[in-house]
Amino acid sequence: MNTPDNESFRDSLGTMTNDGKRAWVFPKKPNGKFYSYRKTVSYVLLVFLMAAPFVKINGNQFLMFNILERRFNILGFPFWPQDFHLFVLSMLVGVIFIALFTVAFGRIFCGWICPQTIFMEMVFRRIEYWIEGDRGAQMRLDKQVWNTDKIKKRGIKWFLFLVISFIIANVFLAYLIGSDKVLKYVLEGPLNHLSTLVSLLIFTAVFYFVFAWFREQVCIIACPYGRLQGVLLDTKSIVVAYDYKRGEAENGRKKFRKNEDREALGFGDCIDCFQCVNVCPTRIDIRNGTQLECVNCTACIDECDYIMESVNLPKGLIRYTSEEDIEEKKKFEFTPRLKGYSAVLLILTGVLIGMLLLRNDVEARVLRLPGQLYEHKEYNIISNVFTYKLINKTTKDVNDISFKLRKYKGTIKIVSTEKTFVVPSQGLAEGTLFIELPQSELDGDKNKLMIEVYSGKDLLETTTVNFLGPRSYK
Repeated sequence: MNTPDNESFRDSLGTMTNDGKRAWVFPKKPNGKFYSYRKTVSYVLLVFLMAAPFVKINGNQFLMFNILERRFNILGFPFWPQDFHLFVLSMLVGVIFIALFTVAFGRIFCGWICPQTIFMEMVFRRIEYWIEGDRGAQMRLDKQVWNTDKIKKRGIKWFLFLVISFIIANVFLAYLIGSDKVLKYVLEGPLNHLSTLVSLLIFTAVFYFVFAWFREQVCIIACPYGRLQGVLLDTKSIVVAYDYKRGEAENGRKKFRKNEDREALGFGDCIDCFQCVNVCPTRIDIRNGTQLECVNCTACIDECDYIMESVNLPKGLIRYTSEEDIEEKKKFEFTPRLKGYSAVLLILTGVLIGMLLLRNDVEARVLRLPGQLYEHKEYNIISNVFTYKLINKTTKDVNDISFKLRKYKGTIKIVSTEKTFVVPSQGLAEGTLFIELPQSELDGDKNKLMIEVYSGKDLLETTTVNFLGPRSYK
């Protein structure tokens, strides 16, 4: 890639001063075609993010990540601790999906889909523009002494930031513990659930800190995805890039002068207006090439297109393109690397779908009681004692549960006053049972039995156990 001269090339973070202090970013308010597209996508995703915990499919929350109880709902599918392998597999599918799109289209996830970017740029930043004005007005207000005007503007802004952070914290809590619990705690009163209230206030403080102060530092310092893109990107990846071939030409950049023949003088189309830097929310100069901080927000594309149009030069000096396209005019290709990622993604997705389809709504576990041998009863009956655990993954009670043996002529006796029992919704039932078989049915000292679990006449699940008997009975 063409490298600018040493005086202009960035060798430090754009959000840090020469003495190592934080340089506050005052980005210019973006405007243009891509920004309009981003607003549409962002508002749709905002509605989705705020509504997802409160939407239910077959009684299951659409999205829930209850880490403490290891219970997760993804797209309405419930994942219990026993389904942790399925949850891990679904996360792997998500990671490969993001990796595939990063290889093909760079950090497009950050600029268009990431909740941090959406809330920062489309909620908090827009409130800031509304109250304090655009870049110039914000910079003047920052340098202004603390008079009535500054206190009023900053006070209103910070109050609104706090309110929105509190709302986001409630939604975040609904993702963690479930929307039903959050609504229940609200109706019962916060003081009756002090531990939850403290957690909510901590989340509020974290979100307020992130969006009111930490801001773009999340993308630059905290988020590992920026480092990951350095491994995934190559010269074929489509990213937000500056066409240095056209912008620099033979003699580099030059300020715009009316009626000047730039092409004859050997100057590129870049008029060095610095607007692509002013509009950048992470304060980088895209002309230095693809950088860690670039989140592919396209603000520089819109701003550069506007400037090019204003000076009667072709748009597209900054655009979605690849290094190969700029250097060698090679168009995007579905490379072997992309094919490999796509194949892995399809295989993992197929495996996940197959495992989800084979998964039962009620999971049964029957295990021998530790330390217990078989019992020889009268009439040559051999008895073994087992413990059972039934997990109901649905939102409805499962009634009239019974156990039956497959292929063997024996009996199963549940240690209970009732012949059948109920497994509560999203709960479990456990207890003890005896399996009794005629000695003539046994083939040796260890026999594998298959137990069927029924709800009425409907077969719910099958499981196997080892049944112990005498070493020799003939």
